[in-house]
Amino acid sequence: MDKTAIIEKVRKLLALSNSCNEHEAALAARHVQRLLSEHNLAMCDIEASVENSAADRVELSAARNLPKWVRALSGGIGSAFDCQVLHMPSRGNLVFIGVGADPEVASYTFTYLERTVRRLCASYLKSMSDSSCSKRQRELARQSYYLGAVSAISGNLREQKQQTPITPNALVPVKDALIRAAMQEMGPIRTVHSRRSYVNGQSYQQGQDDGSKVGVRAAVGGQGQLKGFLK
Repeated sequence: MDKTAIIEKVRKLLALSNSCNEHEAALAARHVQRLLSEHNLAMCDIEASVENSAADRVELSAARNLPKWVRALSGGIGSAFDCQVLHMPSRGNLVFIGVGADPEVASYTFTYLERTVRRLCASYLKSMSDSSCSKRQRELARQSYYLGAVSAISGNLREQKQQTPITPNALVPVKDALIRAAMQEMGPIRTVHSRRSYVNGQSYQQGQDDGSKVGVRAAVGGQGQLKGFLK
């Protein structure tokens, strides 16, 4: 299966998960990661190595000042799909750098999950019974929910990667070297240190609950159909 085919299959998988079910975000992420893992392992068997490849990059439009939860989400997805993620505030871009199909699949996953987490948070805020809370309290609840949801989704991705690594151990140094070379071509990179976050415990926990309720017993069928169930 070539790169174009694998990307198209991922698109179909994300489309299948684009329902009103509030837990589809984590489900989609885990299955996309599983699919990419299977693809890379197959390519390894066929091509023997990726030594003659070069790292690619995919750029997405992004705010100059990214919220902490968006940075955490992009970082978690980048790690799950063997990519480096850079925020370029001067250009208003978020850049995924990786080898083969990795950066493109990671960017699709990020776009889908960011949109879904925002929708989940909007539903949560509407359900808050205390309408007397101040604007500041409501914003704290919003950001706390975001951080909780991203924490759970990132945990699911880490667990899935441990079960089905994207890259065979022997090829990890090769990929890392290609990614470092691509980053050097981009020039100096500024590191941003996040400030400590103050959270609303109840909202954070609700975000975690909504992001972690998915139990997966599934595989992607030959026709790109999603087979599985939720616990």
